[in-house]
Amino acid sequence: MEFKRITLLAGHYGSGKTNISVNLAMYLKSTKDKVAVADLDIVNPYFRTKDSIEDFEKAGIKFIGSEYANSNLDIPALPQELYSITDDTSYYAIMDIGGDDRGALALGRYAPAILNENNYDMLFVANFFRPLTRDADSAIEVMKEIEFAGGIPFTGIINNSNLGDETDADAVLGTLDKAKELSEKSGLPIKLTTVNRPLIPQLCDKIPNVFGLDLQNKIR
Repeated sequence: MEFKRITLLAGHYGSGKTNISVNLAMYLKSTKDKVAVADLDIVNPYFRTKDSIEDFEKAGIKFIGSEYANSNLDIPALPQELYSITDDTSYYAIMDIGGDDRGALALGRYAPAILNENNYDMLFVANFFRPLTRDADSAIEVMKEIEFAGGIPFTGIINNSNLGDETDADAVLGTLDKAKELSEKSGLPIKLTTVNRPLIPQLCDKIPNVFGLDLQNKIR
């Protein structure tokens, strides 16, 4: 499974992009020497990539995020260190973009350098069980809003449709037609279908490019 130097994950609130960011970073670290995770989510102070900072430290993954993460402050402040993602090309980086167009606004300041290097994937994380992205057309509306706000076009799709702890193989299989329709209407490939790792044995022969997820441990 190959990834560009920078992988950006964006989607509707609650789509699951943060948990995917953590898992992708761990996967990349198994194949790359230098891996970084950048948390650009300045909108939602609860679902944070920083919740996995101890895991990152143990794995030797560089974490860059707002000093206000894991607080109840919703202050649009991002560290200067985030520019190292575009300046130091020796790192493979995962960038967790805030939800919807409001969250994607923070991406705008880094967009010119990312586009200039042109070694990135901008992946839309789709969860067809979320209220505002229940079908391909509504998902495309969210995609357009994020692209306009962040200044970087999407290059692919991750189908992360789930019902939390109630997700089973049938729930995942039931979203494949919607993911296919989203792919056809947007003209973008389905990069991954992500599922809770215990479901992998039931789905690996039925869905291409299945990626198993371990649930993120939240800091309390």
